Amino acid sequence: MKILRKSITPALNATWEAVAEQHLPALDRDQAVAQLQSWNLHIFARRVVNQDSDSSGQSSNPILPSDILFLEPPHTQRVEALG
Repeated sequence: MKILRKSITPALNATWEAVAEQHLPALDRDQAVAQLQSWNLHIFARRVVNQDSDSSGQSSNPILPSDILFLEPPHTQRVEALG
């Protein structure tokens, strides 16, 4: 049986900090945010230029409601030798 990672689809306007506080309350907020970002590089590495930004064209990495946000690291599976 395949083990699935715990995940959520975030609320509209969710932030890394809000998700960390809600789902990883036992960790320090900064540590929890760093963990979430490392487990969700498909979101964290995405850069979007803010339309409201000044002429500097600052970018951000927003969490979208359509994202799948993992709340734990990938599971390791032990590969057993055949024979």
